[in-house]
Amino acid sequence: MAIAVTVPSSSSFLLLINNNLFNFPSSSTTTTSSSSRWRGRRGKGRISALFWGSKNNDMRQEQEEQFSLSSTVYTDLDNKESSKRVINVSVVSSISDIPSTEWDACAVDASGGHEKYNPFISHSFLSSLEHSGSAVKETGWTPHHLLARMDSTILAVVPLYLKTHSYGEFVFDHSWANAYYSYGSPYYPKFQSCVPFTPVTGPRILLRNSPFKDQVFHFLLSALKHLTAHSHLSSLHVTFPSQDDFHKFTQQGFLPRIGIQYHWKNRNYKNSNGVLLLTLSIMFIYWKAKHWDSFYSFYRNTTDNKWGTPYLTRDFFHEMGSKMGDQVLLVVAEEGGELVAGALNLIGGDTLFGRLWGCQPQTYYPSLHFEACYYQAIEAAIELNLETVEAGAQGEHKIQRGYLPVTTYSCHYLVDEEFRKAIQNFIIRESSQEGKALIPIVMEILGIGRTSGKQRTLGKKEFPDNVIRKKEIRSGVTNESDWLHH
Repeated sequence: MAIAVTVPSSSSFLLLINNNLFNFPSSSTTTTSSSSRWRGRRGKGRISALFWGSKNNDMRQEQEEQFSLSSTVYTDLDNKESSKRVINVSVVSSISDIPSTEWDACAVDASGGHEKYNPFISHSFLSSLEHSGSAVKETGWTPHHLLARMDSTILAVVPLYLKTHSYGEFVFDHSWANAYYSYGSPYYPKFQSCVPFTPVTGPRILLRNSPFKDQVFHFLLSALKHLTAHSHLSSLHVTFPSQDDFHKFTQQGFLPRIGIQYHWKNRNYKNSNGVLLLTLSIMFIYWKAKHWDSFYSFYRNTTDNKWGTPYLTRDFFHEMGSKMGDQVLLVVAEEGGELVAGALNLIGGDTLFGRLWGCQPQTYYPSLHFEACYYQAIEAAIELNLETVEAGAQGEHKIQRGYLPVTTYSCHYLVDEEFRKAIQNFIIRESSQEGKALIPIVMEILGIGRTSGKQRTLGKKEFPDNVIRKKEIRSGVTNESDWLHH
């Protein structure tokens, strides 16, 4: 099948929060699709993958917007005097203040080129969040993006937000906030460098390629810390950075924290027949705005059923779909000509990113969630020759569907030294208690990364057992239609 794809004091006391012991100081401050069949309540249905060709706070915000910092870099380390240049860093209150071409040039270079491009750090995605009212001051996400210039040339940008809560981050620090408040010190607002509402790994300091980009990176890292202290905030958090950025941040005093997600890896599969054992077909459908309205109703059904918060507005889906075109893949299920469920994905340079899922209210379709979110994503990745499917947050249940555990990262800068020490101890205990060592154990059990791993053969291609078994699993799982992020 061919598919065309056109975010002090020395005295102290002990505090127990959520079974964790803290030690704190006593005081401080055309479209193309693939299709397969499933059985709904009223007969046969069809599932398709679709491609779319307070005054104090106000004073603090004013201070931050006026923030600027300069540093000298050397464009030629062998000839420093003649190559001395000045870099200026400033804060902008909206991504619209930065030309999309300049932002995206930084994002492409930081990703490692178009072949590894991450769509979530694009100007189109982030501006859709702002323009739709999803990630704005009123929702606790005030944009404070950093901009680094040399003369008129933009060298780097950093997606940064002033947060008044900890929602929509997928790296949980609520107990830290509780500890601060119990101690009598405010935890919010705080700075967060991330993609709002999106647990997807990627670069956070977006640098243009240049012979002196390492100097720019370290200057921006220092500027982030300086801005946090200048703004009298408790902390700065960098969530889901790339592994390379993670190591650079932690070398500069940021506390390291790790997590687990489950990703599917394409081991050079040439087609999906051996993996999925499905009959595929092509449909050509012209999509209209009403289909985004349908998906928004699915999304709201999920958030309502799981007592969640609908972070994204209806306008976000329309704007994102309009701006990002064929980077959007929406898997939809229809029955009797009516859309009944959908799963939203974005297409990156080498990865398919699964994001949101939902279905009609008061409906139940056995196994449809797994089909739409996991198996259709695998099919699309193979057809598009993508290396990875990232299925979002949550879920050991993904292992038996071919998705294996990988490490995710976050970095945390706490201004107060005593709090920093206490939270560092918390992170160490958390890492040991939650069994982060599970990843190599699971990989060993499944035989992944070893040539001696148990395999079975389909035709001329060998597949690990956990992928082959998916056909059997499809007929035996229960519905999990309420999962928000796959």
